[in-house]
Amino acid sequence: MADRAAVTGPTRALIVANPASGSHSPQWIERIAELCAAHLDSVEVYLTTAPGDATDVARDAAADGGTATAPDLLVAVGGDGTVREVVQGLVDPGSDGVSLAIVPGGTGNSAYRMLWGDRPWEDALKAALADSGPGGTARAHRLDVALLRETGNAVFLGACSGVIADALITAREIPLTGRARYAKAFADTAAAYRPYPGRVTVDGTVVHEGPTVLANVGGGPYRGGQYLVLPESRLDDGLLDVCVIGGDIPASRVPELTRTAAHMEHPATVYARGRTIVVERTDGQRLPLEHDGEYQHGIGTSATFEVREAALSVWAPAQLP
Repeated sequence: MADRAAVTGPTRALIVANPASGSHSPQWIERIAELCAAHLDSVEVYLTTAPGDATDVARDAAADGGTATAPDLLVAVGGDGTVREVVQGLVDPGSDGVSLAIVPGGTGNSAYRMLWGDRPWEDALKAALADSGPGGTARAHRLDVALLRETGNAVFLGACSGVIADALITAREIPLTGRARYAKAFADTAAAYRPYPGRVTVDGTVVHEGPTVLANVGGGPYRGGQYLVLPESRLDDGLLDVCVIGGDIPASRVPELTRTAAHMEHPATVYARGRTIVVERTDGQRLPLEHDGEYQHGIGTSATFEVREAALSVWAPAQLP
């Protein structure tokens, strides 16, 4: 069923903001609310107080979607972690009546960038609020997500095993902010990284087996806001892309290569698409894995990703990147 907002534009907004995000301030939230109020019938603001809070609020909004007083626009204000929680809440019951808009307020902001690039957030939000009619510059797209079978979590931005996952652990000790923090963490981790023995299966066919630097399933083209790991990924084609970088590429070269997608030209890179993708570690040890910027400590030796086609309504440019 098409979203009402995709046809006529949103009318009622719920702003879900993370006060712990790097850009948060009462004045900034007030500015976002004012922009929404200038174009919509009603606007409410909810400030999260604990991990998982945004998921609960989004789930309630999605469950009420389509009713006369429920929001038809949920504005997620924060970083990739906030977006991850909101997406989980919207996907759980299904979000036919609620569309998502993202205002970037974190460090990497990869979820925002995969939709809007470097466009200022005010321009993007105004486009969703006021320029969404026929011929407009923005609309609500039905996008695919992945379901991580082992946890039941929805994966929006993407998931990665290996060096990109371990870089999140390194980043905790680096006294920088924004993309510079992850860039240093990625480079430092890659410099000393030893590939793990892995296997990747796409729709029942093994596409890679052997030393593995990373296996990225997604999701958006970029990770860490600047690494073009999945350059051919499309967000609404009903398939999941996977990129595997094998051990014949030194991990220390991966940050440099993925900035420009030069890894795609190397014979040790495998790129495939499918509806079900299994990433395994074959030596019996725990698979190092993250998704949407969160390290998955509870994963065992494997992770299974299944596509959920057109599962999420998200505001983006009329023509997706």
